[in-house]
Amino acid sequence: MGITTSAFQRMREQVTVDNTLSWDERVEFLKALRKGVLAGKTDLVTALNEDFDGRSPHETVLADIVPTIGIIDYTIKYLRKWMKPQKRHVAMHFMPAKNRIQFHPKGVVLIISPWNYPVSLSLMPMVSALAAGNRVILKPSEYTPRTSDVIAQLVCDALPADRATVLTGGPDVSIELCQLPFDHILFTGSTNRGREVMKNAAQNLTPVTLELGGKSPAVVHPDYDLASAAERIARGKLINAGQTCIAPDYAMIPRDKVNDFVALYEMSVARLYPEVSGNPDYTSIVNKHHFDRLNSLLDDAGKKGAKVIAVGS
Repeated sequence: MGITTSAFQRMREQVTVDNTLSWDERVEFLKALRKGVLAGKTDLVTALNEDFDGRSPHETVLADIVPTIGIIDYTIKYLRKWMKPQKRHVAMHFMPAKNRIQFHPKGVVLIISPWNYPVSLSLMPMVSALAAGNRVILKPSEYTPRTSDVIAQLVCDALPADRATVLTGGPDVSIELCQLPFDHILFTGSTNRGREVMKNAAQNLTPVTLELGGKSPAVVHPDYDLASAAERIARGKLINAGQTCIAPDYAMIPRDKVNDFVALYEMSVARLYPEVSGNPDYTSIVNKHHFDRLNSLLDDAGKKGAKVIAVGS
């Protein structure tokens, strides 16, 4: 029995014995996780910087640490209300019966998280799963191994192993996990990997939530202030060096305003990042594979007649 199967089996046995969890217990777990994130803040910032070979510490705090703490606080605030049974209408021919929705944990949940925001996109789904009374196995991305190790230790210190655990490793670990009969799987990542996850999960009819990559056009209305549009698009595009699922991929501008937009966009970039090369506040591309992939897209665009304009230095 491999480590993935044994970890799952341990949780499955616990669910069989007792699949209930009080509000007090759930909040206790959430508070422990919150304490762990805050205590591990410096380690997470350092690990992300090493994994990216240059990850802005401000972006790590803003996009990874703060949202995680925020969702924990929000969940604790409203959890008691969410757990309450909800009344539902009863058809006349079923009177005097009463209808209500009683919420119960699903059981054992698998979370497979991505590399671009490896803290928040790992722990925020875990918060939701724990708040719902579930047990969680988290498989973080192999592209950010140092961060995954810090998260694994953080979760180990904060939560019982039969309530939440982190399994690190490559794609083979994810494939093996997806073949197990989880009660729910949440995957964030590429479309191709998402297909693999759903294919494997289908063997056990496991419900799957997929958050996949896509295209994010930014449409600028002819009447909208072009300078404001350029600055806001630049901010959305450049945070985390564009490595965000909803970062603007392209802008749709009125034809007669394209050149003005390009000039204003260049000015916005210069204000946000007077220097790009060697700037610790500008995040690097996560690895050489993705760096080469982006360069190949630029080369392909140039060969097909696009005008490539280098912005920043």
